[in-house]
Amino acid sequence: MTDSTTKAFKFIKFFISTLFLTVLVLLTVASIRTLSLDVNVGLKLAHWEKTNNISLVIDRHQREELLANFREAIRIPTVSFSETESNTTALRAFHKLLQKAFPTVFSSSLVRHEVVANYSHLFWVQGSQPDLVPYLLLAHIDVVPATESDGWEAPPFSAKEMDGFIYGRGTIDDKSPVMGILQALEYLLIKGYAPRRGFYIGLGHDEEIRGYKGAMNIVRLLKQRGAKLSFVLDEGLAVLDGVISGLEGPAALIGVSEKGSANMKLSVSMTPGHSSMPPRESSIGILAAAVKRLEENPMPRLFGYGPERETFEHLAHKFSLPLKFVMSNLWLFSPLLSRVLERKADTNAFVRTTTAVTMFNAGVKVNVIPSLAEAYVNLRIHSAHSLKEVLELIEATVADQRVKIELIDGFDPLPVSSSDERSFGFQIIKKTVLDMFPTVTVAPGICIGNTDSRHFKDLTNDIYRFAPVWFKPGDAQRFHGINERISKKNYEELVVFYFNLIQNCDIQKLPEPHSSIHDLL
Repeated sequence: MTDSTTKAFKFIKFFISTLFLTVLVLLTVASIRTLSLDVNVGLKLAHWEKTNNISLVIDRHQREELLANFREAIRIPTVSFSETESNTTALRAFHKLLQKAFPTVFSSSLVRHEVVANYSHLFWVQGSQPDLVPYLLLAHIDVVPATESDGWEAPPFSAKEMDGFIYGRGTIDDKSPVMGILQALEYLLIKGYAPRRGFYIGLGHDEEIRGYKGAMNIVRLLKQRGAKLSFVLDEGLAVLDGVISGLEGPAALIGVSEKGSANMKLSVSMTPGHSSMPPRESSIGILAAAVKRLEENPMPRLFGYGPERETFEHLAHKFSLPLKFVMSNLWLFSPLLSRVLERKADTNAFVRTTTAVTMFNAGVKVNVIPSLAEAYVNLRIHSAHSLKEVLELIEATVADQRVKIELIDGFDPLPVSSSDERSFGFQIIKKTVLDMFPTVTVAPGICIGNTDSRHFKDLTNDIYRFAPVWFKPGDAQRFHGINERISKKNYEELVVFYFNLIQNCDIQKLPEPHSSIHDLL
C-alpha cells in the first residue's frame, strides 16, 4: 500500500469519526433541549394569588338577551365596499343598537363615550388608581361584502341559527369581540364593578379598508391627550382545535406581530397594433412571463427567523416523538420543517414572504394588440424581511426592463411584542385563557393578515391579537369566506373571557414565575 493510499484511508477514517462525533454531539444537545423545553416552556407557571373577582353565571334570560343583541348586530350590514364606499346608513344603525343593547355602559358615570370620525367609537372607563397604566381593547364594526349567491347555507346577514351556530358575516370578523367586550362591561357595571386600572375600548368602522379614518383618528385623539398604553388587545389569532397536525389538544395562539404588506403594480406599454400582424412578443406575453417568474421563484424560506419559531417551541411538548424532537430543536431542523410547511398554502405563509398575483388587466378588443397590460401583486412580508428587501427581490426576479414596477403602498412587518413571563399583557391574556380552558396550550403566534392594531404602535410596545374563537379544521376558510359562523356557546365564552380579563388587569404587577420543577413540587 502506498503512502498516498495510507494517507487517504487515514483521512477517510478521521472524517467518518469526526462526522460521527459531530452527529452524536448534535443529537445529545437536541435531546437535552427537548427535555428542557418540556420544563421551561410547558411547565413554567406563576404564583397567582387568589383574587376576589366577580364571577359571571349567565342565566337563561340573560342568555336569550345577549344572543338577541348579537344576532341583531349581525343583521346590520355594516359593509366596507372600498376605501371610498361604506354603508354609512348601517353604521349609524349600529350606533343606535349599541345604545339600546348596553344602556348601563352609556349611562355610567365611570364611562366616557365619544364618536370618532362620525362612525367609530372610543370608550374610556375610569380606574380608581390613576398610576396604573391603562390598556386598550380593540375591535371593528365593519365587515367585508357577502352575497347569498356566493353559496351561503343561510343569508349572510340573517343571523340564522342552525345546529347551535349563528351564521352571518361578522360572526367571527369582528362583531363577536365588539359585542362581547361591551356585553362584558355591561354585566360588570350592573354588578357594581369599578376598575382599579382604567382602560379604553376602541371600535373602528373601516378596518376592512385599512382603518385610515377610524383607528387612525382614535390614535390621533389618544396622542393629543398624551395617552400611553400598557398593551393593546385586538382581533387576530384564535383557539385552534385539531387544526395543527400532530398536536395533542387545542392551542390558543396569541399574535405578537403581524406580517408586513405591499401592493405592487407591474405594467408593460407597447405600440398597439392589429392582431393580423402580431409582434414576436405582446404586452400581455411579456407581462405574463414576468408574473410566471414571480410564481415559479417564491421568496426565500425564512422559517425560524421570526415569531413562528417561538410558536412551535412553545407547542413542542404537546407533540409526540419524533415531531416533539423536531419542534424542540428548530435551531437544527428549521430547514427540514420549512420544506414540509411550504407544501400547503396555509402553512407556507409561516415560511416566507408570500407573493399573490391578484389582478391582471389587458386588452379592449379581440383583434387589437393592446398597448398596455397591468398586473397587481399583493405581498405579505415575513418578520425577517423588510419592505425594501422585498422590492429588490421582485425587481431581480422580474429582470426585464420592459416591465415597469411600481409600489402602490406597503409597510414593514410590525415589531414583535414581548411574550415572556414578565410580559404583563401576554401573561394576563394567558391566565384568562387558562382559567377558562385549562387543557389549552397557550403560545405566541404571528398574524398573516393585518389588523387595526398596527396603527397603535406609537402608543405601546405590546400589541396582542387574539380572541377566544374556536377554530376546527375548515373553519379558517370561513373567515372572509362563505358560511362564516360562531356557536352560541362560543359567543357566550367570549363574553365571559372579556368579563374576566378586565378584572384580571386590575393587579398592579405580575407574580413571580416558577423557576424550576422543584418549585412545582
